Parts: sequence; structure tokens; C-alpha cells
Amino acid sequence: MKTWIAFWNIMLKDVRTYYLKPPNLSWGLIFPLAWTGMFFIKSGRGMESLAGVLPGVVAVSILFGTTSMLAVTVTFEKKTRSFERLLLAPMPLELIMLAKTGGAIVFETLNAFVPVLLAAWLTDLQQVVWGMFTLATVMIAVASTFQGLFIAVAVSEVFEAQTFSNFFRFPMIFLCGLFVPVASLPWMLRPLSYALPLTYGADILHGAVNGVHAMPLTLDFLALGAFCAALFMGSLWNVKRKWIA
Repeated sequence: MKTWIAFWNIMLKDVRTYYLKPPNLSWGLIFPLAWTGMFFIKSGRGMESLAGVLPGVVAVSILFGTTSMLAVTVTFEKKTRSFERLLLAPMPLELIMLAKTGGAIVFETLNAFVPVLLAAWLTDLQQVVWGMFTLATVMIAVASTFQGLFIAVAVSEVFEAQTFSNFFRFPMIFLCGLFVPVASLPWMLRPLSYALPLTYGADILHGAVNGVHAMPLTLDFLALGAFCAALFMGSLWNVKRKWIA
């Protein structure tokens, strides 16, 4: 069997089996929209400030959607031993893991544009630099998916993966500059913000939507790319150490 056919069918199977399930839709779409609605009601702001919160909504949608998907697809298949059968396929481990994560990256990149379409219906988004916005969305999806993979391969149950993910996801809402600038945080929390990949992705999105970014965009892209590589390599190391050795 050709490698690309196996790669495509692994992705397609995950999309059909897992991605359109209610838990993924609720975490990846309903939660960010509910969070944004609460933000507007609490702050009393109008639609003119919608562009200001759009980067945060998009980033939260990707973060929660991808990590929830990987918590199910990898952990559940590991528990049912179907992942062990997949490891017997005549494919490099790196390609198998990319196939397992590729569907989540594509699905959540598309899912992230649902809030954008809603925002475009409610306010003017002519100022958005769409090329930079799209590239940042893809890179955030890659980094968040690999983060979910790293967590999923470290535990044995789906609920453990979801619980462990929440230790990172909820603090990241406040620490990564999604809705509150990193510069406004207490000084002792700022180093923690810069140690999280979503900080750099959110900075690019703010630059693309509002024209304001705290760090050089080149640094943002390089840091986000470095996090993607480190998380993927760390996940492979964990799979080889815990599942194969």
C-alpha cells in the first residue's frame, strides 16, 4: 500500500469516527462563543470592540478543540489496543503520528473560522491582514494539537487526558494575552506567559486583526515553530518509551 493512501485513510477514519461528536463541537465551538458572550455582557462593551476579542476567541476555539480531540483519538485507541495494531503498519512512526494529528489540525483550522464568519456578519473586518491571520491560525492549530498529543500519550485514560489538559488550558486563557495583555499581568506571571506557545500565536493574531503586537512578528513565528517541533519530538519520545520499548 502506498504511504500516502495509508496516511489519508488514517486521517479520514479519525474525522468520521471522532471529530463531529458533540464533546468536540462543544469544547471547540460552543465554549469559546459562550465565553465571548459572557465577556460582552460582563464588560458592557458594544460590537465596536468585537475585533479586539476576536483573536482570543479564535485561539481558545483552536486550543480547546484540538486538545479535546487528541485526548479522545489517541487515548481511547491506546486503551482499546487499536493503536497497537496501527503501529504494525509498514509506515514510519513519525508519519503515523502526523496522520493521527493531521485531521485535528485541518478540522480545527476550519473550525476557527466559524467565529470569524460570525464577527464579519456583526462588524467590519476590512483591516484584517488575512494572510498573516491564516498562517497564525494554522500554526496555533499545529502547536495546540501537538500539545494535546503530548498530554494524551502521557496518560492511559480519556478522563485523565481531559483533566490534565485543563491544568494547561484554563490558565492559558488568562496568561497568553488572549483577552488581557501580557504586559498587564503581575510581573511574576509574565515569565510563565512567555513559556507558553499560545502567547506567541495570540500576539500574531492581534497583529493581524488589530495591527498591534507586543513582540516582533519574526520572533513570534520562530518561537511558535520551535514549540511545534519540540512538542512533536517529545510526543514521539514518549510513544517510543512507553508504548514500543
